Amino acid sequence: MMVEVEVNEEVKTCGGSEIEMKRRCCDGPSPVQWCRMLCREMHWSFVLGVVVVYGISQGFGGALNRVGTEYYMKDVQKVQPSQAQFYQGLTSIPWLVKPLWGLLTDLLPLFGYRRRPYFILAGSIGVIAMLVLSFHEKLHIALAILALTVGSAGVAVADVTIDACVAQNSISHHSLAADMQSLCALSSSIGALFGFFISGILVHLIGPKGVYGLLAIPSGLVFVIGTLIKEPHSPNFMYMQVNQKFIDAGKSMWTTLKCPDVWRPCVYMYSSLALSLNILDGMFYWYTDSKGGPSFSQENVGYIFSIGSVGSILGAVLYQYVLKDHPFRDLLFWTQLVYGLSGMLDLMLVLRLNLRLGIPDYFFVVVDESVSQMTGRLKWMPLLVLSSKLCPPGIEGTFFALLMSIDNVGLLSATWGGGALLHVLKVTRTQFDNLWLAILIRNVLRLTPLCLLFLVPRVDSSSSILPAEILSTKEDNEIETPEAENIELVSLGDTGKSWI
Repeated sequence: MMVEVEVNEEVKTCGGSEIEMKRRCCDGPSPVQWCRMLCREMHWSFVLGVVVVYGISQGFGGALNRVGTEYYMKDVQKVQPSQAQFYQGLTSIPWLVKPLWGLLTDLLPLFGYRRRPYFILAGSIGVIAMLVLSFHEKLHIALAILALTVGSAGVAVADVTIDACVAQNSISHHSLAADMQSLCALSSSIGALFGFFISGILVHLIGPKGVYGLLAIPSGLVFVIGTLIKEPHSPNFMYMQVNQKFIDAGKSMWTTLKCPDVWRPCVYMYSSLALSLNILDGMFYWYTDSKGGPSFSQENVGYIFSIGSVGSILGAVLYQYVLKDHPFRDLLFWTQLVYGLSGMLDLMLVLRLNLRLGIPDYFFVVVDESVSQMTGRLKWMPLLVLSSKLCPPGIEGTFFALLMSIDNVGLLSATWGGGALLHVLKVTRTQFDNLWLAILIRNVLRLTPLCLLFLVPRVDSSSSILPAEILSTKEDNEIETPEAENIELVSLGDTGKSWI
């Protein structure tokens, strides 16, 4: 049974009206006022951390990495589409063990700090991995996949560290949970927009290996964030208690997962992602094929993805200003339905129906990509907000990482399932006769999660989902780890150092 949180009612009564007043003032069209409100409520350092990790590292860097890797696999390593998807799944393995990174950041300080070392570690391994890919002349495919996996691990560690802050603020400011996810989504989408816009040009000018060299810069910025983060130094941490804390955290996670209000949405989240088969590599090879496909240039591919990112931004804005207060179940029904139907645009493109209607390939692909990105973002946003509402106090980062790893297992299942489908249908580097059938099967499977919507609670983003007995541990956990509440970033001037 889902109950409303009754903890700290006096504080909420006194401060809730003020927060709501500020939100109403910022619900207008001004994003500047909205950002200022978030900075006031949760400190500017939190907003800056989200922008760096989500906007620059994952958004901008992720866009360059996607286009660069597509051409690296196709032109440098010369692998088949199904193989490229298999390798893509391997590089995502660090995201499957996010609970481990979450446990480390929550329970195991290094050199007396809980966040600073993990940002530095993430940035360091990311820089090394990208430079190896960039400067090695003839890197074997196994070593290339290893380097890409290490780089992916760096992004995952930084992601789980900032996710801990997001989940923690979602508990302490649960009326702003949707706003925080909107900030994350907008940062990621805007970063991806700029990244995709220049990705094709960069691949054309310096090649995919040169792009990997540039990707060392976002990792370096994550390293800098680690040097700037301000948190209490605890040199007398009792490392002998780490084992017991891991056991206690595991018990707390298991207790939470056994709650029907938690495991039921988890089953839906995994199913909705796993059943949406990923056949993007097959589509990419077809896009760039000179015979059967439109034969888009590297610049055109980057422009298409960048314009598609506008759809992702529109989806985030639409969710923030129109849809965020709707019940999760109703919202997921419509977004999943539209997401499934939008896949028919791919089918029309591959069957060349757009040319029969007089619509040029480039224009049609731009519309297709924009609609796909927007519907995908609208589908993903409520799942993120729902995940943040399921995190128990004290291990917010760990449990949010566990939920995200469940989602990533779903994405991996979709990637490998899509690769297997391309292999079975004999879609290769030059053979695309059955690509339309792969798209049709994918579209049908996208609609099947509608049958599982009964697993999602009928509540909105402002409601609490966790039972009162789980939330009642919040005060004890805050007493045990007060330093978690004091994390902030200091300016470069405060460090007394110059950074290049």
